[in-house]
Amino acid sequence: MTLLRYQNQLPDLLGRFFDDDSLESWSNKNYSEAGTTLPKVNIKENNDAFDVEVAVPGFDKKDFNIKLDNGVLTVSSEKKEEKTTKEDEKYSRREFSYQSFTRTFTIPELVDGNKISAKYANGILKINIPKKEEAKPKPPKQIKIS
Repeated sequence: MTLLRYQNQLPDLLGRFFDDDSLESWSNKNYSEAGTTLPKVNIKENNDAFDVEVAVPGFDKKDFNIKLDNGVLTVSSEKKEEKTTKEDEKYSRREFSYQSFTRTFTIPELVDGNKISAKYANGILKINIPKKEEAKPKPPKQIKIS
């Protein structure tokens, strides 16, 4: 059963969690509108939650926007940097930097959207998506024979 589906990702050889397995499709989807590559994502599942890790070094936590809307989790960022010089100085080159991306994840009904949390440290954005109690595995139940 597919528990978490997301878009704009490198296809997994097993095809789990992906909408499209073709490498040709991946090469077109793995770039943002600004022409930069999208950050890599790891998704881990355990009995209690899904943990999403997004590799985004060089950002600050204020650069991210995370929202859940109708079962779709969207992670986006926009970061502008400008290297400036003093106004009275002449310069022959001025550099600008612009980075942005948007990643979307379809969240199954088995998760508790009200308890999703995120933190950013050491270049990794970590998003914890807890499962509802009824979705967690239950221990085997011994049935008595009468």
